[in-house]
Order: sequence, then structure tokens, then C-alpha cells
Amino acid sequence: MIGWRPLKSGKVRDLYINDAGEILLVASDRISAYDWIMPTVIPDKGRLLTQLSLFWFNKLSDKVPHHVLSTDVPGEVKGRAIICKSLEIFPVECVARGFLTGSGWVEYQRNHEVCGIPLSEGLLDGSQLTEPIFTPATKAEIGEHDENISFRQTAEITGESIAAELRRLTLTLYSTARDYAKERGVIIADTKFEFGVDSKGQITLADEVLTPDSSRFWPAESWLPGGAQPSFDKQYLRDWLTNIGWDKQSPPPNLPDEVVEKTRARYIEAYAALTGEKFQ
Repeated sequence: MIGWRPLKSGKVRDLYINDAGEILLVASDRISAYDWIMPTVIPDKGRLLTQLSLFWFNKLSDKVPHHVLSTDVPGEVKGRAIICKSLEIFPVECVARGFLTGSGWVEYQRNHEVCGIPLSEGLLDGSQLTEPIFTPATKAEIGEHDENISFRQTAEITGESIAAELRRLTLTLYSTARDYAKERGVIIADTKFEFGVDSKGQITLADEVLTPDSSRFWPAESWLPGGAQPSFDKQYLRDWLTNIGWDKQSPPPNLPDEVVEKTRARYIEAYAALTGEKFQ
């Protein structure tokens, strides 16, 4: 692409930079699970993640500044890319949980805690928490696993005041989005945010926001604690990988057409439910 130089490729996104130091963030159709990139893409996924993230950046802009500068991108990545600020990204995944599931449920079963936060006894897989909790994680390289860490460990990485502000922002954004989604019939069980610092030292929301890649979306009408929930995210893919017996250590298998189609359908359903618009 004229004027843009490759900078970095992640599990899903490819980054380019121009002479002004701006970043072109391109969302591919790649999909990852259990910290592995699948060998099969999900058609339209990158466009969907970009459009849904833009929806949330706009809706949450009164809570925190975001990194989006423009959507006037090169034609070959139109609809799946944004031009954004260059940030110094904090090396911590900022996770908010309003419901107990996933790695939080696994950890809770060991000691009734998640990331060092004590929780009441008797909770089930899928139980709603009394209030949302901040459960940060380390950011793993491709092929490695994120690890849940405590607030104290976060403070050791970022400093006490920064950690406290990341926690406040994470819970504020989650609670705002949770309340909105509830009105749309969607439960946001958990989600993760990324933050960075801009050239003026301002904490800024980055990457993607409240997408099926970074969140667990459940239909409110069918929520029932005590096991796996129907979902509008990539949990379907995770479940398929588990059910076929993939060991999560060797390279993942190709995805059958049915898995690709049903995963894509869930992403599109999430987009329509949250935005009130049909995905084009």
C-alpha cells in the first residue's frame, strides 16, 4: 500500500506505519483460539470486527479517549482498517468479568478466588457476580498463553497509580457496555481492553473493543448458570476444538465449512443485536 510500511503482525491484526508516525490497523479474517491462529479464515470477520469496534469507540468516547484518527484508508483495506495514533501499549490485558466462566471459573474452583479476588462460595459456571471484577492478564506472544495475574502484579508492571486507573477505566467501560447490551438482550459476560499512552501521556483506549473476539456475548433469554451458555462469540469454535480432542499443543486442524459458517453467523448475529443494524 502506497505510503504505508509494514510494522507488525499479530494474531488477527496487521499494522503499518506512515512517515507521520500514524498507524494503519488492518483486521484480517484470521481467527485465534487458545492462543493459536487457526489455519482457516472466517470470511468478513475483519470487516465485522472493525465496524463493531468503531461503534463502541464512538459510544464510549465520553468515558475515555480512543486511538482512532480516521477511517479514510487505502481502498484495498476499506471497511476492515482504521488509521490511529501511535501509542505505547501497556503490556497487560485489562479484563473485566461480570459473570464467572472460562479461566475465571477454572480458577474459582481451586480456591474460590479469581486473580486474587475472593468470591463467595456456591457460584456456578455462568453465575453473575455481585459486581464486576478486574482480572488482568499478561500478554502472551503468538503460540504462548496469557496468564491471569493479580492487581498487585499489575501494579508491579505499570506502577500503582497507572494500575488503579486501568482498573477504573476497565470497569467503567465494561459496566457502561453491559448496561447498554442488556437493553438489547445481550449479556456481556466478560471482555478485555487494551490501553496505551499517547505522545501527551494520556491513557487511550486502543486495538479492538467489545467484539466477539475479545468478549463473551450470551443471549439474555437463555442464560442459565450451571454450564456452558449459548453464545454470539468464538466459544462455538473453542467447543468444537475441545470436542474433537485437539491437544492445544500441536498445530490446530483445518476448520470444516460448517464450523466456519456457524462461527461467522454468530459474529454477524452479535453485530446486529448490539448495533441494531444489519451487517452489510
